Amino acid sequence: MNRFQRFEGLQRDRNIHATVQVYLRVGFMALRGLAAKPFLKRSSGVLLLGRGARILNPSFVSHTGRLVLEPYAEVQGVSRGGINLGSDVSIGRGTMIRPSSYYGGEIGEGLWIGDRSSIGCDGFIGCSGRISIGSDVMMGPGVRIFSENHLFDDLHSSIKSQGVSRSYVEIGDDCWIASGVTITAGVRIGSGVVIAAGSIVTRDIPDDSVAGGIPARVLRKRGRQIDEAK
Repeated sequence: MNRFQRFEGLQRDRNIHATVQVYLRVGFMALRGLAAKPFLKRSSGVLLLGRGARILNPSFVSHTGRLVLEPYAEVQGVSRGGINLGSDVSIGRGTMIRPSSYYGGEIGEGLWIGDRSSIGCDGFIGCSGRISIGSDVMMGPGVRIFSENHLFDDLHSSIKSQGVSRSYVEIGDDCWIASGVTITAGVRIGSGVVIAAGSIVTRDIPDDSVAGGIPARVLRKRGRQIDEAK
């Protein structure tokens, strides 16, 4: 496809018009990125920032290749391990990455994302506990990942006053986490896994599985059906 006609299935004049809009949008994103790059802990590669995208406490944030933050995405950096992003990572419109409170208190552990992984729009990554996401992971709109739980067993104290228990979430390489999935603390998702839209993942999912439901369970292995009796 001609680089000046980036859309398939459009007439030439409309294609050129749409392509020009793409280049203008990316150009403004690149200018915003250039202004932000000096403040990051490490910034190698192009940084593209959409309108209203924010990187808070950028000295905790690193990326090792092209990084895209779509409009109104927000990355908060304060954490023990920082926010560590690989090459060709994209973070969708309105998505929030938050390891710590805005207002003080104990800081979180942080986030690690491999190369070529993407988070869809309106996602939430609560990385107060360590969250590790592999390479080539696709996450659809509205995916939510939590690495802590509120404590609530003491009936004589408010739930809010009892604090939290921090844990982890690990996601392997080459996964598709579909729209609206929620992943709770203390879960390991293997490599090559597909999670169906709207699922709530509360336990480990092994490699090359297709899982879904509330709570999510393994439905089959990729490439073959599994015995439903197992």
